[in-house]
Amino acid sequence: MSSVDATSTEADAVEAPEPDEAREALLARFRDELGEAVVGSHIRPGDALWVRVDRGAWRATAEFARRRLGMAFFDFLSAIDWLPSPFGRDMDSQEDLVVHGAEPKELPPMATGYAGGDTRFQVLARVYDPATAQGVLLKADVPDDQPSIETWTSVYVGADWHERETWEMYGIDFVGHPNLVHLYLPTEFEGFPLRKDFPLLARRVKPWPGIVDVEPMPGGDDTGGDAE
Repeated sequence: MSSVDATSTEADAVEAPEPDEAREALLARFRDELGEAVVGSHIRPGDALWVRVDRGAWRATAEFARRRLGMAFFDFLSAIDWLPSPFGRDMDSQEDLVVHGAEPKELPPMATGYAGGDTRFQVLARVYDPATAQGVLLKADVPDDQPSIETWTSVYVGADWHERETWEMYGIDFVGHPNLVHLYLPTEFEGFPLRKDFPLLARRVKPWPGIVDVEPMPGGDDTGGDAE
């Protein structure tokens, strides 16, 4: 074997993922139960399993995880807005944009993390079996124009406040939730603070504290000429 072949073989061995039979078997059970409703998945060997399901199967997925898989422990439920900030450098520092004349940065394409995604908003939750410490992080896309999904409150009681916070901060409606009211914000508050397009007006009124002002050295002048 040549040295080049040996190097390629070693590189392939390093890059090849380690098998994770337990999580592969768990993923197979989700696929067997939910069929085409499983629209994406990812296994990080020895660490975690992500399963993305169709929005219409969100509640059924929770019921399957708890009733059939023994995942009685509810860890968390939240959401994510994958939209890159439309404010660019303006959100980093209004003063930096004005004083230094920086052009707004070009926004990167939207990326939706492990197990993929087709929409701007996703709901995600993690549950696991306390007896085996085997868990799963579940995801579902929600439509951008009318974000909504079924509640988990009748399956996992602990989802109650998590869904209220997610509704309050992202504007995602949890259909069937018994008491979808504010946790943190005043009732008359307008907008959803954790959406990427929610303007943080405080950064426009007061300079962002991370700015470092550059001052001329003693003995010099602002134009950069020689001191007299």
